Amino acid sequence: MTRLARLLTILHVFAKYRLDELLPDHPAALPIRWFIRLFPSAWGRKKSTDPWERLRLALEELGPVFIKFGQLLSTRRDLLPDDAIEDLSKLQDQVPPFSEQAAIDIIESELKAPVTQLFSEFERKPLASASVAQVHTAVLPTGEDVVVKVVRPGIEKVVKRDVALLKSMAKLLVSLIPETTRFHPQQVVSDYEHIILGELDLGHEAANAAQFRRNFEGSPLLYVPDIYWQYSTPNVLTMERIYGVPVSDTEAMEKAGIDLETLSEIGVEIFFTQVFRDNFFHADMHPGNVFVSLEDPNQPQYISLDHAIAGSLSREERSLLARQLMALLDKDYEQIALLLIEAGWVPPHTRVTEFTHALRTVLEPVLEKPLQDIEFGPILVRLFNTARRFEMQALPQFVLLEKTLIHIEGLGRQLYPELDIWSVGRPLLEQWIRDQLGPSSVMQTIKRNGPALAEQIPQIPKMAFEALQEVRKLSSNQERILQAMHEQHVKSLRKERVTTLLGFAGIIIGGFWAIQPNAIPNLSDIPWPAWAMGAGGLFLIASKNFRRTL
Repeated sequence: MTRLARLLTILHVFAKYRLDELLPDHPAALPIRWFIRLFPSAWGRKKSTDPWERLRLALEELGPVFIKFGQLLSTRRDLLPDDAIEDLSKLQDQVPPFSEQAAIDIIESELKAPVTQLFSEFERKPLASASVAQVHTAVLPTGEDVVVKVVRPGIEKVVKRDVALLKSMAKLLVSLIPETTRFHPQQVVSDYEHIILGELDLGHEAANAAQFRRNFEGSPLLYVPDIYWQYSTPNVLTMERIYGVPVSDTEAMEKAGIDLETLSEIGVEIFFTQVFRDNFFHADMHPGNVFVSLEDPNQPQYISLDHAIAGSLSREERSLLARQLMALLDKDYEQIALLLIEAGWVPPHTRVTEFTHALRTVLEPVLEKPLQDIEFGPILVRLFNTARRFEMQALPQFVLLEKTLIHIEGLGRQLYPELDIWSVGRPLLEQWIRDQLGPSSVMQTIKRNGPALAEQIPQIPKMAFEALQEVRKLSSNQERILQAMHEQHVKSLRKERVTTLLGFAGIIIGGFWAIQPNAIPNLSDIPWPAWAMGAGGLFLIASKNFRRTL
């Protein structure tokens, strides 16, 4: 009943903001358009003449799950017009804040002290407000500038409600359109539930931030703010305050003298480093979470925020991804096809030649054009048709990576549309492959597993003795089993010999009897027993041979 009520609420909001006007001009969309217009909320005056502004307002009203979706759309300049991007971009850090007093109450309850005692200065007005939390600036008693992030009150209940509705919609989608099963919509929603619920735990975000900070400690490419653990809980996160400009503010960066081409290449290098070197990548890199330091224009440095969502792949998945990308850079479409079949993404009965030709048709335009000239809309449609034709599976474990790639692409378009991402990525991939196959990788594996092996060394004599005891028991049992089998075989041979002798005796006596029926008294008038005995002997011999073949 709760899900039905939420569904009606969603339709009410769609009608309220007349989002039916954003539906494509297609006959299939006509029934949906008229259904939305039946809601009384659609009968009033429009909230705005701009449909994209109405979409943003609707997403804000529907809550964090829908706001996250809007944030993702705000990076897709290839899919939406500029005015849509401009409106949806406001979802990244301009979500309406919640009560200032509510934020203070949460901080004081979590940290067990008044705000005036915890901080020498605390700004009641939030610096920024996002879908899950909002941020206030403060100064610690020791003088450090910090920001305090506070989770929205009651947000967990709202998220669980909307995710439950998404699960129902995914289940309905699979039942109505069975071919969507290969995209695992239900598993994708479950993974998203895990991600967004993890985002509500600020302790999880703090741990991720600490890991990213260690991975890029002293790096000129990326800076990660420090965490103040004594001022942090699952609902409150206090971290170092950073100073920079959003990565989307290209005007400010150009004014400061930053080379946007260099900056975009650094962004690609950071992405490949996180995925392949660290196996730990920032999976929510929309422009609201990425800043740029203006301190040294000659050596620009990124600053990453909001580390709640991070992803990783297994060693096998990273190896497969690297080999696929290398084959893509070499335009070796046959190798790509073989790798996809080997990985199980495509059924093993797929015709390699036909699949290779389809991949070349879809991917060749991507590799032959600069980024600004690529029409991703038609390419995505053709990729979908190719996937459906060859029963390609959309694997859930790559959802985060695909989302990150979308964000990277969006940032690349904003900074330097002519960026040749392939020339930047190739040496990084080649180096990673060399590292995985070289002596350093072997030594690293030994170093990683060394402590565990050292712990087992004292146990080796005992383990060897126990193994010898088991072998001895096995040998003893084996001898008894072989002896029993031998005795059974001897008995069987004796029976076969007796049967054979009786058979041949029956044949000989029967034959003699048939030839000389008068040789045996009282039976000269009935020669048929002779044939019976001969047949019986043949039967005994035949039955013995038949049992032997079994």
